[in-house]
Amino acid sequence: MRRASPLAATAVLALLGGCATTPIVGGPAVTVVALVETPPVGTAAADAADDIAIWRNPDDPSKSLIVGTDKKAGLHVYGIDGRERSFAGGGLLNNVDLVDLGPSGVVVVASDRNDPLQAKLQAHRLNKDAGTLSPMGTLPVGPGESYGVCLSYIDFNLDLYAVLKDGRIEQLRSNERTGAVDPVLSRRVATQAEGCVVDPRDGTLYVGEENAGIWRFAAGSATGELVARVDNVQLVADVEGLAIAPEGEAGGYLVASSQGDNAYAVFRLPDMTPVGRFRIGQGALGAVEETDGIALDTGDFGPQFPGGLFIAQDGRNEPRAQNFKFVSWAAIKEALGLE
Repeated sequence: MRRASPLAATAVLALLGGCATTPIVGGPAVTVVALVETPPVGTAAADAADDIAIWRNPDDPSKSLIVGTDKKAGLHVYGIDGRERSFAGGGLLNNVDLVDLGPSGVVVVASDRNDPLQAKLQAHRLNKDAGTLSPMGTLPVGPGESYGVCLSYIDFNLDLYAVLKDGRIEQLRSNERTGAVDPVLSRRVATQAEGCVVDPRDGTLYVGEENAGIWRFAAGSATGELVARVDNVQLVADVEGLAIAPEGEAGGYLVASSQGDNAYAVFRLPDMTPVGRFRIGQGALGAVEETDGIALDTGDFGPQFPGGLFIAQDGRNEPRAQNFKFVSWAAIKEALGLE
């Protein structure tokens, strides 16, 4: 969600007689820098780049792939060097996630907004060698506008979580034997939601309600708990992308895009204890502002990212169109004193 241009803001202030709203600045944040960036998305000068998903190649991390949305056109596939490998048109796609099913391949699913009245999910298979996407079909979700999506693969169950713009979260399950996709459970938060992530260890679902905070739903439960509120210290609305870094049986970290003040909030699991905030500042590459989607993988990605990879959408990449920037997760942990 982009802010108005300075020119537009000046015009609005003139109409309001000079009244202005002071931007909210959250608590202190350490600064890290991006090491790699992607080309600007193809839809120039528009609010287009949105969300990303990471596939780590366990045999050769240098051949890992990243899938990112141009929410006005389709899906880009990038290498770990940030260079584009391919593009698959799909129209209005907002969020994206992927899951590695082993011998069954890598499945990529995006929230399909081509029909704002009927939510759908668009599925692709990722060709790990060619770095291309092959369409698998579109899955109906139900009435409403498709917005967020996240996946989990636990005990051979592939679950798809579709977050609708009005705060509903519909859980679907794919049957590997029959190919059928059936509804499992419906959840809801009160207002607009988008970002979500699933703990791969136990199926706990985290959902970002943009103006309220982060909800946690235990696997199989329709009742959630607001575990991190928008407090203008740790979290500044809008709460956008969510990412998880599991460690051990229940530990690790949850990261959220605190879009309202261009920062990222980090919480320690399982208690969601705030442990700090960071920003991506100006370095050899530009700073990052107004982030929508984020992604995180704690595996080894080679010399630049040996301790994990964090990727953020850059909502203000002027004078070019929006893009995605890659940051060392090890550098983030060091800056926050989490080692």
